[in-house]
Amino acid sequence: MRIFKYLIPVVIAIIALASCKKIETLPDTPHIEFRSFAVFDTSDILDNNCKGGRLNIYFEDGDGDLGLEPPVYENDDTVDMYFTLYRKKGTIFSEVPGNDPIHPSDYRIPYMERTGQNKALRGTISVTFLYLYYSPEDTDTVKYEFYIKDRAQHISDTVITSEIKLSVNGVYL
Repeated sequence: MRIFKYLIPVVIAIIALASCKKIETLPDTPHIEFRSFAVFDTSDILDNNCKGGRLNIYFEDGDGDLGLEPPVYENDDTVDMYFTLYRKKGTIFSEVPGNDPIHPSDYRIPYMERTGQNKALRGTISVTFLYLYYSPEDTDTVKYEFYIKDRAQHISDTVITSEIKLSVNGVYL
């Protein structure tokens, strides 16, 4: 009986210590990685056939301040993921001008916040593009350059996708 008197508190203490998780530390500046880009046939809201693309990126943020709350004031930030599109002409990639029909809009990452002591965030963000005015003669091979900014204005590294052939459905890594 005496053994149980001392054994039970020791077992409870061991279980309590084993269940404590170490607080993860990551840099406050967001880190992103290109994971994949999928090209597929789809339709727009008017049921017109068009091409679509889905960009998947992996992210990490040490202080967990990714995403924006809905804007309250007119001059509030409305986007926090920024894109530059490059189109291949011959063997050379050139930046697509802002008035080009397939120029991407920047993106608003949904608001994220962790509770508790461990604020680090990790996950995947998927962004879908619709190429409403896609023409294989004008645009066949593209690539995207992108970065994100957190609420503390820390800017991630800039990442570039692989070459993406819009005329060929599939996944590009």
